[in-house]
Amino acid sequence: MSIANNYIKENKDRFIDELFELIKIPSISADSKYKNDMIRTAEFVKDSLIKAGCSHVEICETPGYPVVYGEHLLNEKFPTVLVYGHYDVQPPDPLNLWESPPFEPIIKKTEIHPEGAIFARGACDDKGQFYMHVKAFEYLVKHDLLTCNVKFMIEGEEEVGSPNLGWFVKRNHDKLKNDVILISDTGMISNQQPSITTGLRGLSYVEVEVIGPNRDLHSGLYGGAVANPINVLTKMIASLHDENNHITIPGFYDKVLEVSLEERAEMAKAPFSLEDYKKALNIEDVYGEKGYSTNERNSIRPTLDVNGIWGGYTGEGAKTVIPSKAFTKISMRLVPDQDPEEITMLFKNHFEKLAPKGTRVIVKPHHGGFPYVTPIDNIAYQAANEAYSETFGVEAIPQRSGGSIPIVYLFEKELKSKSILMGFGLDSDAIHSPNEHFGVFNYLKGIETIPLFYQKYAELYKSNLC
Repeated sequence: MSIANNYIKENKDRFIDELFELIKIPSISADSKYKNDMIRTAEFVKDSLIKAGCSHVEICETPGYPVVYGEHLLNEKFPTVLVYGHYDVQPPDPLNLWESPPFEPIIKKTEIHPEGAIFARGACDDKGQFYMHVKAFEYLVKHDLLTCNVKFMIEGEEEVGSPNLGWFVKRNHDKLKNDVILISDTGMISNQQPSITTGLRGLSYVEVEVIGPNRDLHSGLYGGAVANPINVLTKMIASLHDENNHITIPGFYDKVLEVSLEERAEMAKAPFSLEDYKKALNIEDVYGEKGYSTNERNSIRPTLDVNGIWGGYTGEGAKTVIPSKAFTKISMRLVPDQDPEEITMLFKNHFEKLAPKGTRVIVKPHHGGFPYVTPIDNIAYQAANEAYSETFGVEAIPQRSGGSIPIVYLFEKELKSKSILMGFGLDSDAIHSPNEHFGVFNYLKGIETIPLFYQKYAELYKSNLC
């Protein structure tokens, strides 16, 4: 057994206990009533980095929630790795669908995780995944095996679009200078087949308000005589897709970078069972844009989805009203080379034109981000692949993700460095959903694999210099 495996085995219970303590703090960035918990979580992360061996750690204030920065600089000749993660989590709603309290972590065995999985909000996204890096770093420092300079940047606003991370990055170019950015906020294909995320979709997120009469109206006295904002809104939403589930906003696809048939063929080599996919979701069939496979629809194609819709009376019993207003939240996942600001304006202009007379529409843009593709011919990808190959016994498969991490594009723009996305979560981990979980195997495997990335990356970096 390797030194790393021995260390993990000896400290397994402590690693899990520490993660439990981190998860127990409800660091919900979307809800201001959790402000004190957010600050408490930042302090926890700071203390963890100090205990792990960082020579300098600080909590950096921003106009929003703070960024926790840590560093351990050994030698100016060493390459520098910047580790990014986030300590904020999604709201746990709806609470009634959780099988155990969302901020009381518990380990339960599942079919996919027979050794057990940690069930709690933030277990996988992203507390469990960024904390793997803290523990991997601890191991390297303790055994004097660190071959890279290491910096940590753990933020508290990722789940609300990282509105102040750009502010922080732009003011700290020198502090954050690096050769590569290492991120674990993605997933892999399975516990038997690792993968490296090589592409992320961008995002445009909007909130829409449809306004009708100046007050709620009696549906008997006014029904059929004035526009009902909910009726209008649902018709407008329905018109956003055609019979082939193609988005109907004029200009929406103008800048979409089409993926070649050759690359699509390579993507299709990744193991995937459509029947298992449907079974896991308890659905009779899949649904989406005509002409593309399931894995293509959720990775290389843009989408438009309603994330929430409300208005009128939703309480117990009946109340016969025509509501004065109706609301919806809509997200659009984007692919290269779509511009989120441009897409937001295309949506706004189109949606406003759809509103019939007697109503008016207000489109409120929220956060967004650019799509991102990372090459597979650089030394960071090679180092990650070699690390996965050593701990899993098989090479990693490059895979584009349907998710969005807007700051990856920001990092390349501001810091001029590439990101490598080494995720250890699974699609079945229910991130953003009730009963989110993270396999104990995955957590510990991350702690085992990450040190190898540093070793391989330093070797390749040195070789390239020579």
